[in-house]
Amino acid sequence: MQLDFAIPASKISGLSSGEFVGMVSDDPHEKIKLKMFHAELVNDSNAINEEMKGFKDIPLVRELDAGQVTDNYYQIKHDIQILIEQEVYLIKMDYTIGKKK
Repeated sequence: MQLDFAIPASKISGLSSGEFVGMVSDDPHEKIKLKMFHAELVNDSNAINEEMKGFKDIPLVRELDAGQVTDNYYQIKHDIQILIEQEVYLIKMDYTIGKKK
């Protein structure tokens, strides 16, 4: 059953900050009477601000420049590509060996 428009976009776009809507599903053995919900998160901004006063900055571990970040990114992509190629090779080998039996 397709329920793409169970909650219309107009309802969602009209929500204020902290509000949310949704729909839950049930199963035949445990029926839920109220499946749709519309709720709001209520924050105690004074308590949150008071808590934030006690926050400490995360200590700096090391300095990185943009080049180091880029190099690391490409190294990770390369490592993942090698892992994928190795796994594909192993899968093909298992398939080939399985066909020979």
